[in-house]
Amino acid sequence: MRQTTASTCCYCGVGCGLLIEHDGQRILDVAGDPNHPANFGKLCSKGSTLHLTGDLDARALYPELRLGKGLARARTDWDSALGHAANVFAETIAEHGPDSVAFYISGQLLTEDYYAFNKLARALVGTNNIDSNSRLCMSSAVVGYKRSLGADAPPCSYEDIEQSDCVLIVGSNMAYAHPVLFRRLEEAKAIRPDMKIIVVDPRRTDTCELADLHLAILPGTDVALFHGILHILLETGRIDQDFIDAHTEGLDELKQLARDYNPATTAKLCGISIDELQTCAHLIGNAPRFLSLWCMGVNQSTAGSAKNSALINLHLATGQIGKPGGGPFSLTGQPNAMGGRETGSLSNLLPGHREAGNTQHRAEVAAYWGVEQLPTTPGLSAIELFEAVRSGKVKALWIACTNPAQSMPDQQKIHEALAACPFVVVQEAFFTTETCRYADLLLPAASWGEKEGTVTNSERRVSHVRRAIPAPGEARADWSITCDFARRLERHLRPGQSSLFAFKSPAALFDEYKLLTRDRDLDLSGLSHALIDQIGPQQWPFPAGSHTGTARLYGNGVFPTESGRARFLAEQYQPPKEQHDAGFPLILNTGRLRDHWHGMSRTGTAARLFGYVEEALLSLNADDMRRRNLLDDQLVKIRSRRGELVLPVSSDDSLRPGQAFIPMHWGDRFLKGLGVNLLSLPAFDPLSKQPELKHTGIEVEKAELPWQFFALIEGSVQKHFEALRPQFDGFAYASFSLTGRDRPALVIRAACHEAPSAKQLAGLEQLLGLDEGPVLAYDDPRRGVGKRVRIEDGRIVALSLSGETAARHWLKQLWQDGKADQTLRRWLLAPLSTPPGSEVRAAKILCNCMNVSQDAICAGIERGLDLDGLKRELGCGTSCGSCVPEIKRLLVKQPAVA
Repeated sequence: MRQTTASTCCYCGVGCGLLIEHDGQRILDVAGDPNHPANFGKLCSKGSTLHLTGDLDARALYPELRLGKGLARARTDWDSALGHAANVFAETIAEHGPDSVAFYISGQLLTEDYYAFNKLARALVGTNNIDSNSRLCMSSAVVGYKRSLGADAPPCSYEDIEQSDCVLIVGSNMAYAHPVLFRRLEEAKAIRPDMKIIVVDPRRTDTCELADLHLAILPGTDVALFHGILHILLETGRIDQDFIDAHTEGLDELKQLARDYNPATTAKLCGISIDELQTCAHLIGNAPRFLSLWCMGVNQSTAGSAKNSALINLHLATGQIGKPGGGPFSLTGQPNAMGGRETGSLSNLLPGHREAGNTQHRAEVAAYWGVEQLPTTPGLSAIELFEAVRSGKVKALWIACTNPAQSMPDQQKIHEALAACPFVVVQEAFFTTETCRYADLLLPAASWGEKEGTVTNSERRVSHVRRAIPAPGEARADWSITCDFARRLERHLRPGQSSLFAFKSPAALFDEYKLLTRDRDLDLSGLSHALIDQIGPQQWPFPAGSHTGTARLYGNGVFPTESGRARFLAEQYQPPKEQHDAGFPLILNTGRLRDHWHGMSRTGTAARLFGYVEEALLSLNADDMRRRNLLDDQLVKIRSRRGELVLPVSSDDSLRPGQAFIPMHWGDRFLKGLGVNLLSLPAFDPLSKQPELKHTGIEVEKAELPWQFFALIEGSVQKHFEALRPQFDGFAYASFSLTGRDRPALVIRAACHEAPSAKQLAGLEQLLGLDEGPVLAYDDPRRGVGKRVRIEDGRIVALSLSGETAARHWLKQLWQDGKADQTLRRWLLAPLSTPPGSEVRAAKILCNCMNVSQDAICAGIERGLDLDGLKRELGCGTSCGSCVPEIKRLLVKQPAVA
């Protein structure tokens, strides 16, 4: 019998409400929850396909243990697994002290999971060595809010998007990273065309299509830009002096600094025109309601904290905070990064927005937990933590729900650290992540739709996540695993004492945690799982006795600082750590794609999410390609100070000369060579400890790899993936992706200097199912060329092209179309980029939600359809809407026939 369970999405921090349709055992479909105030029923392409992800062939189903680094893991039971882990941690702590162990957790955990991990690390183990992948995401925003406003509390609500008169978007391709919020902005702009939108981004992204002004600043110059805008606001008197006098401090020092950022100086530093700068300042200064939105382009920087505070300075100077339509609003990158910040899941924090370095805060939490004291030694942040693992200081590492072997910068060192660590525990839903290969103990965790707890979204709204189906195999909820391990470790570290972890449910964890927030800025003491079910998701603060949440903060002009005033911060612009030079003349930026998320452990199991972008590409400005004699789709070698990576290159007019772009999602699983973050540097902000993932010096040259390979095989995609991926470790280039919708297939592209051995190729053909049966074959051993096409029931089901791959695009399209008629079969093995006399050509899927190709949209435009007509006739742009900006560009390039 079909049932519906209300829950939330597990991707970005918007916190969209979902309705999960299921039969009690399997998730059958999802829909946006029309009653959830974060999204009112809307979903992005990722959220709307959640029911298609999480292939069981990729899931960790049973505990697995190995007793030596050179051994393979073997299945074990939970009692043996957690008992062994407790013994190893206890022995390590006894011999080397509590700081010889560490925990690295995730912005995708639920709040109750976070709380259990924090109590385990600090109250039981006695270490502050617990950090989260939110360190890579939001820690600079945390520091910015705390320094400027006194607390890590975004003051705004999503409804401010509709109510603002001027929206400044900085360092965020909102159209891709937060598409549901971007749709709200699009609709608000359509209703009120006078609303002004400014986008600050070195690239011209899809978000810029909505902008009245795009400032394509030079990468990393945000602080100079914000100071330059402030200079103009001060000079022209467009500030709120009454607000400044009554509610702020520190402006005099900032005024002195801002004098140096006159329009000419600022424009030169930022690489924009004086007119653009002045227009921006004019729009901000004249707006009755001014809202700023920002994300990773601001945070992932060695000056991320300074960027956050310099942006908040503009709101304090104009009095644009604490009122509808105005305020500084950071967009969270993970579904519960906010919950992690609240519970203290960064090494320098404690639950309830407390500081680990604050004596009084430590005493408050220790007393509440009933322990003598909390650790005083500062904990290690993510970069520092993995360096300590690599150097041998940390000897036992517990990783939960995150993939540092893909996401951390300077990947070579991260892999070295994980390989050298004496004992690595990985608590994970997907055994396929790059980090899992280093697990001495793999613990299968429940995933989306299989667990219960709470999450907090970007607007401080707490939602109750409900379980729809049981976890597969022996997978367990994260809080349950953590508490079970903690109780076992207590026998070693607290023998004979009552347990600190006698929790029977996630609701019990929440009820204990929420009292640590009482009378704090984020007071959650009035909330419970049952109350959220009754009255719906609520924004904190929500103290005991409340009937509704708090939409906006600081409306009374009182801030949680010692003086009660907000602080202006005066910090000079500091350029990024790596500047371009003769050896590395290009600056590499990384970012998100529309249909993928993070390291693709989940989205990488859904073939249709590869329909828009199938593989990792290096994007360059056409001028930079001409200087290097490069052509589209050529393989190039990308070199940074830390390593080399091979990728296809593509011309991209959204980039200025001297800049490059690669999507962030590809790690060593999908791209041979340790992935994109092999290139990035581990330098980090001195205050937030957030690494500079978006600014890397590189050089690019053509990769001389004459022998190329292409293969496609449908069915049992994850099993094929696991069998075939190791076969390409010796190749200079190898890329893996999925394709198709109703018939998913694995696609492999590879290249090397010379042809592999006949034995290796024969092994590949066997794994591809091309060694026997109804297979068309051609071989030219002298040239290292071999081709195979398997046809069953009149259509292609697998193929490989070795040594010569000209036909790969149209052969793949034949597979996609499900046909291979007799007239074409004679040409299937020919070295032709297009089949003779045929209209077969690759069709790029532009609208993933409705499966509408770019060709179909262009044909509709030729027939005279405008955007509304395309939506009515083809359905494109009517679901998540992420394809709309590109459709608009096609309408401009290809005007409709009158």
